[in-house]
Amino acid sequence: MIKRQSCNHAPSGDLFNRISCSIDPAVSRILERALEGKPPSRDDAIGLFGCKGQELNALIMVADELRRRTVGNTVTYVVNRNINFTNVCIAKCGFCAFSRAPDAPDRYLFSVEEIAKRAEEAWRMGATEVCIQGGLHPKIDASFYAEICKTIKMRAPSIHIHAFSPMEIVHGAEGAGLSITESIRMLKEAGLDSMPGTAAEILDDQIRRIICPGKMTTKKWVEVIKTAHRLGIPTTSTIMYGHVDKPEHWVSHLALLREIQIETSGFTEFVPLSFTYPNTPIYRNGMARPGATGAEDVKMHAVSRLILNDAIRNIQVSWVKLGLKLAQLCLNAGANDFGGTLMDESISRAAGASAGQSMSAEEFNRLISDLGRNPAQRSTTYQILRSFEK
Repeated sequence: MIKRQSCNHAPSGDLFNRISCSIDPAVSRILERALEGKPPSRDDAIGLFGCKGQELNALIMVADELRRRTVGNTVTYVVNRNINFTNVCIAKCGFCAFSRAPDAPDRYLFSVEEIAKRAEEAWRMGATEVCIQGGLHPKIDASFYAEICKTIKMRAPSIHIHAFSPMEIVHGAEGAGLSITESIRMLKEAGLDSMPGTAAEILDDQIRRIICPGKMTTKKWVEVIKTAHRLGIPTTSTIMYGHVDKPEHWVSHLALLREIQIETSGFTEFVPLSFTYPNTPIYRNGMARPGATGAEDVKMHAVSRLILNDAIRNIQVSWVKLGLKLAQLCLNAGANDFGGTLMDESISRAAGASAGQSMSAEEFNRLISDLGRNPAQRSTTYQILRSFEK
C-alpha cells in the first residue's frame, strides 16, 4: 500500500515541488535526486517500474523535465530505408516470426546488386541512411557483408550504412574464419559507418536461454559492441522487453548499457523495443505473456531517461512497435527521437506489428508539432540536417 505524505500547501518553485506533496515520500526522494542529476540505484529503479497513479504521473513529468534539460525541445528523426535482405536464419529465436528455415518455400535472399539497388533508390529519394539487417543465413559470411558495403558505396557514395547486428557480426566472422576485430575492421574498410545494437534482447543469460538459446551470450554481445566502439564504429543500444522478463532484468540491462557507455562513449541512442507477440512461437506456445502493457511502455522510456540521461542522451521511440499514438505519449515521458522513415520494414510486421512499414517526413513533422515540440531531420549520428522549428 502506498503511504502518501500530506502538506498544507504545495510549495512554489520547480516543477517537481508542485506535485511532490501528493505522492509516496520514497518515490518523491528518488525523483528529487534524479532532478539533481543522480541516477536511481538498482533497487530504486526497480521500484519505479511499479509506479501507478500519481507516482506514475510524477515519474513521467520528471523524465520529461530531464529530457528538456539535456536535449531541449527538439524531436529528431532520420530519413532512412530498411533492407531486411534475407529471412533465412538458423538461430530459431522464440520471439521471431520473420525467420525461415534454409529449405522453406517462402525463404528469400537478396543479391548484393538488389541490396545496392534499393540503397541507391533510397538515396535518390532523399534518404541519408540505409539500415541493413537479415537472418543468419548459413551460406553467407563477413565477405558477403563487406561486398554489400562496397557495392552500396559505389552506387550511393554519400549514404550512411548502418548495418549488421552483433549477432550477424559473430555469424559472419565465424563463417569467414576471422576474429571479431578482423571482421569489423574489414567491414569498416568496405564502407560500414555504424551498427545497430540489436540482438541484445535482454542482457541476462537466464532469459536468453529461454527466448533465444541459439544466440550469443551477454558477454559476447558486450565484446562485439566494445570492439566496434574501439574501432570507431558507433552503435545504437536496445532492449526487447515484455515477454518472460521482469523489471529486475530491465534495470540490470540498463545499468550494463550505462556502464559500457561510460567506458566507450560509442552509443548514439537507446531504443526500447516493446515485444510484438501475436505471431511469435514463444507466445503461441504459452511461454510468454502478450507483450508489455501501455503503462509499462511509458515507464520503460521514463525510467530509461532517469538511468541513462547523463550517459546516453538520446532515447528513441519505436513507432513500429508502439504505434503512433503511444509513441507520441512516450515522447512526453523522456524520449526525444522518433526513429526513421524506414520505407520498408519486415521483421516487426511479421511478428504482428500493425503500425505500418513506412512514414513520411511530413507525418513526423505533423506528429511532433502536435506535441508542441520542434521537428528536425538528423543524421544517423544526431547532427541536425534540417530544422522545421517555427
